[in-house]
Formats: sequence, structure tokens, C-alpha cells
Amino acid sequence: MSNIARAFENGKAFIPFITCGDPDLETTAEIVKAMSENGADLIELGIPFSDPTAEGPVIQEANIRALAGGVTTDKIFEFVRKLRNEVKTPMVFMTYANVVFSYGSEKFISTCADIGIDGLILPDIPLEERGEFAPICKKYGLDLIPLVAPTSADRIAMIAKESDGFTYVVSSLGVTGVRSEITTDIGAMVRIIRENTRKPCAVGFGISTPQQARDMAQCADGVIVGSAIVKLAAQFGKDAAKPIGEYVRSMKQAIADL
Repeated sequence: MSNIARAFENGKAFIPFITCGDPDLETTAEIVKAMSENGADLIELGIPFSDPTAEGPVIQEANIRALAGGVTTDKIFEFVRKLRNEVKTPMVFMTYANVVFSYGSEKFISTCADIGIDGLILPDIPLEERGEFAPICKKYGLDLIPLVAPTSADRIAMIAKESDGFTYVVSSLGVTGVRSEITTDIGAMVRIIRENTRKPCAVGFGISTPQQARDMAQCADGVIVGSAIVKLAAQFGKDAAKPIGEYVRSMKQAIADL
């Protein structure tokens, strides 16, 4: 069983996201430790990219701040290597195909495996292009996590069959960001996924409150929260670890008894 599969073993999984290097990597390390200590089951680490097409303004601005601060892929690799001495929670990178291509796909993925990264999420890779990365991920034991969106329709079954680790269910059309209401029929998407794979699925995009997390976790195996956490990082800067830890705890508690 992969480390990512284990993240879903103890009830509903809570999966927070943070952009590496916003405001700096030292603060990101403290934030990740706080997430782990407060109940995160799996942690998504965003590698900043200059053109993050799936991201709304909150995460775009975090990318800009991190890149302006001098963050590079190599610095993030070194940061994770050190972090792994203290944090045992499964971790995945979320980034864009260009970041992987420009580094060299095999070199990037083999380094991920070497430093203790468990999986990779590439939101700009459609099903037809998974073949460029999936064999390399398999070779080095990384899960390549697919996304399904409300527009995926008849492709949901195909994507679910190919899934590694878990299936990332995009709750809303458009880019990431906090939403006051999620109107997509998540239940229908999850039913199709479950008919085609035994691997778990988690819902992301737009979730920010404990009640939204609970609502989404009723039908999925876990919930993913990014923008609400990145907002806290922007608000509190170098002091963000404590409020983010408290937020993660409140979200995990909201889904703990389901």
C-alpha cells in the first residue's frame, strides 16, 4: 500500500495545500510542521510557477511572492529533504508540466522519490498526456494523481481507471479560490469514480469552512483546502504557522466523525 493510500485509512482525509516559499521556506517548514501536528493526513506542497493556469488570484499572488523571494525547484527539493527528518505525513507536489519538463522529467521525478515525496499533481496534464509522466512515476514509486472536473463528463470513468493514489475531484468550474457555495453535483461524480476504481477520491477547489468540508466529506473520502490556507499565510506572513495549525485542526475536527 502506498503512503497516499494510508492517508485515507483512518476515516475522512484532510489535505491542506501551501505554496512553498511564501513568504520564505523557513516559514513554509513551520507551517508544514503545524499542519502535520494538527491532523493533516496528506500535505500538498505547491512548487511556484510563473503561469499557474488553474490558480485563482490568491494562489497566483503567492506564486509571485515566492518567485520574487528567490525560490527555485532545487531549493524546494533541499527544503523537503530536511523537512522529512521531522515530518512523516505523506506529501505530494502540485505544480505544472513546464516545471517538470524544464528540470528534466526523469531527474525531477527521481529526485522527488529520493527526498520522500509520495506523489505528483499536474493540473494542466489531460488524460491523453499522462503517458509522458506515468511510466517514470511508476518507475520511481510516485503516485501521479489525476484530476476530474465537472466538465469531464464521460471521461470521468476513464480518468478514474487510470488513477494512482487518489482521484482529485474539482468541485467547481474555473480556477482555485474560496467560494461561498458549491453547487456541483459532487455525489454524481464520486459515484462514477467509485464504479471504476477502488482508490479513494478527495474534493478540492472552493472549500474554506468547516461546514463546507463536512458537506463535501459526506460523499467523498477526503477534502482538499488551498486558497483559504494561502490567504492565512499572506495575512500572517512569518507568524502564519500557529493560525494555520489552528485552522487545520478545526477542519479536521469537522470531518473526523464521518
